[in-house]
Amino acid sequence: MSDLKLILEDGSTFVGKSFGYEKSTAGELVFNTAMTGYPESLTDPSYKGQILLATYPLIGNYGIPHQENHQGVLKHFESSNIQVQAFITSNYSESYSHWNAEYSLSQWLKKNEIPGLTGIDTRALTKKLRDQGSMLAKIIYNNQDIDFYNPNKEDLVSQVSCKKIQTYGNGKYRILLIDCGVKLNIIRCLLKRDTTIIRVPYDYNFLNENYDGLFISNGPGNPELNHKTISYIQKALHKKQPIFGICLGNQLIALAAGAKTYKLKYGHRSHNQPVIQCGTKRCYITSQNHGYAIDHSKLPKNWEPLFLNANDQSCEGIQYKSGNIFASQFHPEASSGPTDTEFLFDLFLEKVEQYQNTSK
Repeated sequence: MSDLKLILEDGSTFVGKSFGYEKSTAGELVFNTAMTGYPESLTDPSYKGQILLATYPLIGNYGIPHQENHQGVLKHFESSNIQVQAFITSNYSESYSHWNAEYSLSQWLKKNEIPGLTGIDTRALTKKLRDQGSMLAKIIYNNQDIDFYNPNKEDLVSQVSCKKIQTYGNGKYRILLIDCGVKLNIIRCLLKRDTTIIRVPYDYNFLNENYDGLFISNGPGNPELNHKTISYIQKALHKKQPIFGICLGNQLIALAAGAKTYKLKYGHRSHNQPVIQCGTKRCYITSQNHGYAIDHSKLPKNWEPLFLNANDQSCEGIQYKSGNIFASQFHPEASSGPTDTEFLFDLFLEKVEQYQNTSK
């Protein structure tokens, strides 16, 4: 294993060993507290532009699964590519064992030309991020120095969205999905609920399309940079079709309605984020991956928070008080993570069915 050097924007330096592709890279350093699910996390488009730090100390022990395909969708990954800039773990397991493993994490990273760094004090690194917040960082290989890179200044959605319209399934309910970097398990969750999915690029003018329900996906980066998508959603809010958004989709709906978003100091990236459903004492344990949040104090009239984070009281979802529009900041499709909130897909399809029945 070659030496790699991790340098943070505050000048802190950590030296470890390479277990992935050997090159220099840069991005925003963030941490995830999940114990499992690294194939799903690494292929989640919401991580575009970021260096991912795993707080769980042992990574790689169950390898990487086969690339099986079902209904045109990969079964075990959240996109067709690794999306992170690099991956950091305390202890990389060279030996792996799982009935569905095809190759090791190291082989997968090398195949996709993604650096992997192991053998550093990830606890100390995580504590630094918890004190100072997410930071820019760079990984230096063989003294090949590069500049820091801030992905939050780029239009990352354009890099992860599909380039052409794609259709999945042949179900009863016609769902138009705005792809801002959609996780594939969202498509799987919709397909098993008797839908036909029309997946369109993030900047596609969908307003004249025929659909029963509108879905706005997750995705990376600063939500306020998605001007064209927000303008189309703004017009769609006045139509009768139900709308459901997840993660970035939640933020884009809020911006289209007239609210504001802001960058979280740490972000929420884990399988264990507790959220409270507003107006109840019901708490759900959720899977999350976002660095921005809605300022729910700026929600306009007729809009209200649907969920709040039990740890920091940040907004975890919104809804239109008298309509068919709602969204969650967390990921009800999980993958990987708890499935406690997958019922939100059922709620969306109930609203879609009601719309179908009333529009006949």
